[in-house]
Amino acid sequence: MIEVQTEDTYKTIVGQSEAAIRERSSKFLALAYHVTSAEQVKEIMDGLRKKHYDATHHCYAYRLGPKGEEFRANDDGEPSGTAGKPILGQLLSHNITDCLVVVIRWFGGTKLGVPGLIEAYKESTIAVLDVCKVEERTVDKILHIRYPFESMDGVMRAVKAVGPKVLEQTFDNVCAMRLAVRLSQADALLGRLEKVEGITIDDETEAI
Repeated sequence: MIEVQTEDTYKTIVGQSEAAIRERSSKFLALAYHVTSAEQVKEIMDGLRKKHYDATHHCYAYRLGPKGEEFRANDDGEPSGTAGKPILGQLLSHNITDCLVVVIRWFGGTKLGVPGLIEAYKESTIAVLDVCKVEERTVDKILHIRYPFESMDGVMRAVKAVGPKVLEQTFDNVCAMRLAVRLSQADALLGRLEKVEGITIDDETEAI
């Protein structure tokens, strides 16, 4: 069953983990990495192919973005749909994103068949995700605000009421703040700030 999360939270892993299983004399080494770009994935895969040059297959799948909107699965020479797809399927069922899972196989001489391969890659992925440290992160709207010094009280009341993270602040004749607020609370904060006289607001959205 796929877990449903709120619109401004997502789950990812911290750092790197690994696990290994054996299936009818074939060895499967599963590695999980926190990643945030396809470029990172390429660097990791290039390094693993050099390090484990004697392996038969380097299969992988990844999801990127708070909603896993960017994804890919690769069978690396295994029969189509028997490796990358089961790996990706477990990332989906665990509802984990910004994550790369690589399963490296050393062929042991006994063919596993299509059902056996699917099960081996699925179980390898489950094994490594089970030992990962998983954390929930938020999708935040970043607000850059500028306001005259005399409007500070109104800004501070808005900040205190909603409770965003204050990332940066400067106080002068023209003051500035950089705030991070959860997407679900952004409208409430914007509504309060927009009532402050002389304020200008620029915003962006990012995963934190």
